[in-house]
Amino acid sequence: MRTGKAKITHMYHSGFVVETRNHILIFDYITNKNIGNMSLMDDFIGKEKEVFVFVTHGHKDHFDPVILTWVEYNPNIKYIISDDIFIDTHNQNLYFVEKYNSLKFDNITIETYGTTDRGLSYLVKVDDLNIYHSGDLNWWHWKSDNENTQKKEEVDYKREVDLLKGKDIDIAFVPADPRLDEYYYLAGEYFAKTISPGLLIPMHFGDKIEISHKFSEKINYLDTKVWRINGSLDQYNYVDKKTGNS
Repeated sequence: MRTGKAKITHMYHSGFVVETRNHILIFDYITNKNIGNMSLMDDFIGKEKEVFVFVTHGHKDHFDPVILTWVEYNPNIKYIISDDIFIDTHNQNLYFVEKYNSLKFDNITIETYGTTDRGLSYLVKVDDLNIYHSGDLNWWHWKSDNENTQKKEEVDYKREVDLLKGKDIDIAFVPADPRLDEYYYLAGEYFAKTISPGLLIPMHFGDKIEISHKFSEKINYLDTKVWRINGSLDQYNYVDKKTGNS
């Protein structure tokens, strides 16, 4: 029986920090004027745990070059970066990855998957937990698109999510984008029905954090637990779904 635990901190938009028993994982961090960079150094990057920084793609709401300065505070930090991003540096801690590949370090395995936009998504296996970050993998149902385009978006999204069947995902970060109006929930609902993660965390909503509450209510007929985020630096303590959620 797995006994994985994690403390999850919401930073901003699609940015999260996941602290497990031996590791700190930072996903798609971008600067938020309400969060001090030095606080991040003290709370996470300066710790003795192994730190991995993930970037799903090069859009400015997912990639902030400030992350590259963190190596000054922690020379052992490792960056896992989608290969759609070009960085002119000799930093040996950068690992550029393509979709449908894997990386393995001492006690962590990283699998890459695709998206319905740019870049990739990550499945991280670490400290008895399987953690999935969607990046821009979303069911992009724009009302302005024609019916054929809308159907293609649905098919493409479902095809990619279906690759995760049987992966026993504990924590999943999935977009709930308010710009899609009443269709914001489609990706998360399908993901919850198909994959049944222990905890589903809405993201990609900028300042409109209340949509995480709205999404939770929308799919409350399902068994999947949803984190109702209340603001930047809000935290959630997760316990493996086989031993219970907190």
